[in-house]
Amino acid sequence: MTMDSSGTYSAITYAVAEGIATLCLNRPEARNGYTLAMAHELEHALSTADADPDVAVVVLSCVGRDFSVGADLSGGGFDAIMPASPAGDWQEPAGRCSKTIFGLNKPVIAALRGVSVGGGITITLSCDFRLAAHDSRFSFPFSRRGIFPEGASVWYLPRLVGMSRATDWMLTGRLFDAQEALDAGLVTSLHPPEDVLEAAYSLARDIIANTSAVSTAVIKQMLNHLSGLNSPLPVHALDSKLIAGLPGHGDAVEGVTSFLEKRPPRFPLQVPQDLPPWLPWLEAGQTP
Repeated sequence: MTMDSSGTYSAITYAVAEGIATLCLNRPEARNGYTLAMAHELEHALSTADADPDVAVVVLSCVGRDFSVGADLSGGGFDAIMPASPAGDWQEPAGRCSKTIFGLNKPVIAALRGVSVGGGITITLSCDFRLAAHDSRFSFPFSRRGIFPEGASVWYLPRLVGMSRATDWMLTGRLFDAQEALDAGLVTSLHPPEDVLEAAYSLARDIIANTSAVSTAVIKQMLNHLSGLNSPLPVHALDSKLIAGLPGHGDAVEGVTSFLEKRPPRFPLQVPQDLPPWLPWLEAGQTP
């Protein structure tokens, strides 16, 4: 893998190979404590990957034994993640990352190991997959620090695990293990620590080889924007418009042809340039 052309990242690494962009938190000496610099770099790298036609899937991982211990409090407070004078439109750092992932057109797979607590887990809640190691441990420790949840986690977490489990984890702030996370639906699968990153790459390669990038992007954003509506009727209306365009849709033609010919698909369309421009979240500018 090759480093990004900017060469300016200090708190993360960024590399692209075989259609996969790999972003790694890179402060192992601080157990990948989350900083304002890390937030800046993640937001930039994620947006870069989304705009790159050579990237089909993003993998979010770490350097070192822990994904992230959350906000870097080594200075005794929150100075490392706060500007000197937050303005009225200031956005907290974990939310900047989770919001960017939410808006990405490309699938994002988190490969977690060791400790993922506070911001170290909230930044991953908008990922499409969270793979974890058997040694993973998680916590939403906000109530134990006298602070408040970030990363829009009180929106994401109940959608993933239900209100009862989210209330348990959020109000107690307790540490829980990988099996509890799997049983609740917080993570997709468990792997030996040395294998979790390769498992993420295997999943990414399967997506790249067998799915349409345009279909995947549209389905991801339909789940994000439409699954919480109070009525299925607006979803049916969008379904109808999408399905009506299938006869002239290059990926649909290739998908059917490859199925009938019993061969792997070679989808011709790309993201983001071939997305239907009339999609409601694109027209509303709801993606970062």
